[in-house]
Amino acid sequence: MKDAYSLILAAIEAGTYRPGDRLVESELAERFGVSRTPVREALQRLETQAMLVRDGRSLIVASLDHNQLAELYTVRAELEALAARLAARHATPEEVRVLAQMVADDQRAIRDPEALARANKRFHHQIHLASHNRYLVQQLDLVHRTMALMAKTSLAAEGRGETALAEHKRIVDAIAAGDGAAADRALRQHISMAWETRLKLEAAVDRD
Repeated sequence: MKDAYSLILAAIEAGTYRPGDRLVESELAERFGVSRTPVREALQRLETQAMLVRDGRSLIVASLDHNQLAELYTVRAELEALAARLAARHATPEEVRVLAQMVADDQRAIRDPEALARANKRFHHQIHLASHNRYLVQQLDLVHRTMALMAKTSLAAEGRGETALAEHKRIVDAIAAGDGAAADRALRQHISMAWETRLKLEAAVDRD
């Protein structure tokens, strides 16, 4: 059975609780069927990880401002590119086939941004694992956990699903070829396009 921390974190990642939402200890305990003590400890842990912030006496799900997003994408690009480069060197044939199958299967979710976002997370995590570097995987887990604080997936932008999957295929092709430099470039381009798409989404909101 999952602990209170994992349950609350999963709810944030799933969008059940979004940036700005207030988390109430008693409501969480009732929702997840656990006592209030582990919920209180989980909330304290999430606060130290900057997933939650104080609003008076309440804890709310944190949100990321423009500068924080820019910093997050910068770090993500470096770490993800390293993972792709190492995967090109260390991925087993089975891992490469799994990555290729993911790209093929994800075509079915092309019109469902939320499903595609979940698939995208699984795809990137598989690349992290294929790097065969546990310390890198740990750092990327932290980065992707923070990404749950983004209110909307960039895959919701018109046409982004198709281009993102094409970018995924280029990454997998480079890994399959054992070309670390090409995998690095393809992953960096993929993250750059995701960041550019998010900037356009932000600009569109500002104009409204």
